[in-house]
Amino acid sequence: MDDKRIFIIGSGAIGRALAVFLREMEKDVILLRGSEEVDIEYKEIFQVNLPENKTVTSSIEVSSLNRFTQLDGIVVLTNKSFGNPGLAHRLKGKAEGSPIVLLQNGLDVEAPFMELGFNQVYRCVLFATSQLAFGNQLRFRPVAPSPIGIIRGSTDVLSGIIQALNSPHFPFEQVAEIQPIIWRKVIANCVFNSVCPLLDIDNGIFYRNEEALAVAKRIIKECVSIAKATVGIDLSEEEVLQGVVKISKASDGQFISTLQDIRQKRMTEIETLNFSVLRLAEKSGLGDLVRETRLLGELTRLKSDLSRSSGIS
Repeated sequence: MDDKRIFIIGSGAIGRALAVFLREMEKDVILLRGSEEVDIEYKEIFQVNLPENKTVTSSIEVSSLNRFTQLDGIVVLTNKSFGNPGLAHRLKGKAEGSPIVLLQNGLDVEAPFMELGFNQVYRCVLFATSQLAFGNQLRFRPVAPSPIGIIRGSTDVLSGIIQALNSPHFPFEQVAEIQPIIWRKVIANCVFNSVCPLLDIDNGIFYRNEEALAVAKRIIKECVSIAKATVGIDLSEEEVLQGVVKISKASDGQFISTLQDIRQKRMTEIETLNFSVLRLAEKSGLGDLVRETRLLGELTRLKSDLSRSSGIS
């Protein structure tokens, strides 16, 4: 599978960075725009700025999904997860036999593909931050190897995916159990993707400011209790908190995707974060246990709605 063509759907900061690093390793990669209205095919040069003043530049083939009748290779999704229901239907006839690898935040973002019967579905938990800078430049910081695990599929295919996607600048690793890792990252994202946009501040706030860290601790406590009560995943609050602080330090000065989306007047992924935890809690009659997670999610959604409707940034 190492020589399979790699289709990356989603041309944001993560998708572009991944494409650049794969091309540097001479992989056959295409960056696809998923919009049905778009009909394009061209090459574009992107530059990724890494820590310690390192840069990687590659010429990437950019095309549109509607130009392909079949996606024979590895399909990597870096698009916003709220687009998955429509995307799953569009990929049903094009890629249902290909491995689908979701590099997305949130709970159950794979559900549309499972419901339509895709038989090779894999989830990745990203431990890297990427931010569009200016022009075709972006800033990328790896925190740790990003784990990929099976939602539906086989270990052999997963091993091939790791071999195909792994690179020195953007490493991946194979894991046997991905759900606990998904939950730890979801909880961290509930913290970053609500607090940082509401404070209009960078990710480093949690290790720089004790009051912000105290808010993070309360969100973590709420979400950990729901993970255990609803799906039986027993997480350590302290370990999740350490992960938040680690990410905060590693991405100091960078802005979380939800804040970037609000500033650009785009939809956010808050529905698959704070509100996904809330929905699980409410199904089990535990909605009162996530009051702060819910409130911060509601305020973030309101800020996003106001930004998109009135031009407020």
